[in-house]
Amino acid sequence: MTQTVNPERIFDAFPAPSYRGNQEQALRDIRDAFAAGNDVVLVRAPTGSGKSLLARSVAGCARTIEEAEPSEAAGAYYTTPQVSQLDDVASDDLLADLNVIRGKSNYTCILPQERNTPVNQAPCVRERGYDCSVQHRCPYFSDRAIASNRSIAAMTLAYFMQTAGSEVFRKRDVVVIDEAHGLAEWAEMYATIQLGPRTVPFWDDLRVPNIDSIERAVRYAENLEQTCTRRKDDLLAQETLSPREVRERDRLQELIGELDWFVSDFRDPQSPTTWLVDQSERNAANTDEETDDEELGGPLTIKPMNPEKYLAHTVWDRGNKFALLSATILNKAAFCRQVGLTPDDVALVDVGHTFPVENRPLYDVTQGKMTYEHRDETTPDIARTIVRLMQRHPDEKGLIHAHSYNIQERLADLLRDFGVGDRIRVHDRDGRDADLEEWKASTDPDVFISVKMEEALDLKGDLCRWQVLCKAPYLNTGDSRVAHRLEEGQWAWYYRTALRTIIQACGRVVRAPEDHGATYLADSSLLDLFERARTDMPDWFTAQVDRMSTPELPAFDPQAACDSSGSIGGRRDGGSGGDSSPSGSGAESTGRSVAGSDSGTAYTRSRSRSRSQSGSGSSNGSSSSPLADVWDTDG
Repeated sequence: MTQTVNPERIFDAFPAPSYRGNQEQALRDIRDAFAAGNDVVLVRAPTGSGKSLLARSVAGCARTIEEAEPSEAAGAYYTTPQVSQLDDVASDDLLADLNVIRGKSNYTCILPQERNTPVNQAPCVRERGYDCSVQHRCPYFSDRAIASNRSIAAMTLAYFMQTAGSEVFRKRDVVVIDEAHGLAEWAEMYATIQLGPRTVPFWDDLRVPNIDSIERAVRYAENLEQTCTRRKDDLLAQETLSPREVRERDRLQELIGELDWFVSDFRDPQSPTTWLVDQSERNAANTDEETDDEELGGPLTIKPMNPEKYLAHTVWDRGNKFALLSATILNKAAFCRQVGLTPDDVALVDVGHTFPVENRPLYDVTQGKMTYEHRDETTPDIARTIVRLMQRHPDEKGLIHAHSYNIQERLADLLRDFGVGDRIRVHDRDGRDADLEEWKASTDPDVFISVKMEEALDLKGDLCRWQVLCKAPYLNTGDSRVAHRLEEGQWAWYYRTALRTIIQACGRVVRAPEDHGATYLADSSLLDLFERARTDMPDWFTAQVDRMSTPELPAFDPQAACDSSGSIGGRRDGGSGGDSSPSGSGAESTGRSVAGSDSGTAYTRSRSRSRSQSGSGSSNGSSSSPLADVWDTDG
């Protein structure tokens, strides 16, 4: 058998003309870790380390086709769960030899009469035996052919997992997973089975029983799989399908695979997977009156916990050697347990942070807890604090991490009531990407109230200079998987997962050694979390926490929050503040003042500008219940 990965090539494979920061030392450590015989190397590299360049170097160590025997794996995969991360790779000239392939729905058919048809609904998938005259030029099949035949294929983690067992994308020598910290959670999400009106094409025709045990869920899944197979076969028997029928056929095929996996995994006595099932109440409006005496149930969610077998099939069987990169793989042993790795075969490489800690300050502006029972009291105080932060940063764009649409909507309403709505932007579930890009493209100092944007967001330089964390990002205890783990006492996992999200969020606004941005903590539960999860903090984040200070903020004055520093006639008509107080010559402090640590005052710059009004319509917030909120860490 010929030699697999060659770590000595790692420096020659580095794509940039020179190293920056700790890249050279990181490559040396990764090389040594593979040379020592480790199958998996975890690379804990903070924001700005150039993880994509490190990933390219590792991929370049893979055995080549020329070096491999016909039956041996060669080449490399690069994959990431984040679509935006893949977009960055595709646009980076230094990574031009990472050949990107996406799912069919991302490509458009090039046939003249099908110009607006995605490839997954094109005639080649609608008509049996269709012979496409332009398949050799089809953007999807072209990209797939290139990616499958070149040394490095790049794709999202979802596409990578979906192609497990594919004859096109077979096992390779090296697999590199970027942003790998959430691998276990992504696997659980991909392996979760949703059975309801949006996922089962013939849901309204089904009689769904009340599922009171996982065993009964298995029996129901077996019956449903048979029904799906019959309906799929009926569709396949047709010569031509409509776009709707194509979608139904493809969904049925996916559903058959999901159900078969669930049943076979559950019946496998060697599988370590624990399965949970949740069932919603049935929709009474669709109930047949003749079945009132029969106990019926509603939509089902079948969830795996620690799906090691699923990961083995979709990830670990796909390569000989693996490099997993992230800033927030916080605990090696815990991470290995979650993803089904043996720690003795795994090395951890720590890459030092090169951003000066004074350029990425944390500020304590906490106003109380944001748990469900305290939120009504605390949210108005956080909104007032945001106004004062807008005064502190009159010419700079800000990002508010609202955690949920419920909190986002409440904050936006309060800020409009205070009279600063002209400087506020929000997004909804459907338009989040477009609204984000519009805010990033604007030169106005608008404040973007976001939901679930703690990761994969590059706000370098003046794109954003300050941000607020409004709520400790604990997982939803109403989720049966979370509840199950907490019943087993896995509190360290619970705190670590929240800490990971905070560290990711803190990296959004400081993207280079010379960059700078302030992060303000508004929920007092964040401080409690730092104490509980301190042993899992990387040293560089511990340094941020240890020098955290409480800044002096201006007295609450909504008009000042809407006046650009140094601008002429700067008042914008945002309406009168509903809770205004006169501005004073001094500062209204949120607490203690630490001399020399209030670097945020250096961030504001005076410049004249005309303001255009932002269109910040209200979002549709979702109602929340006590179980849908995080556990109260103070008891």
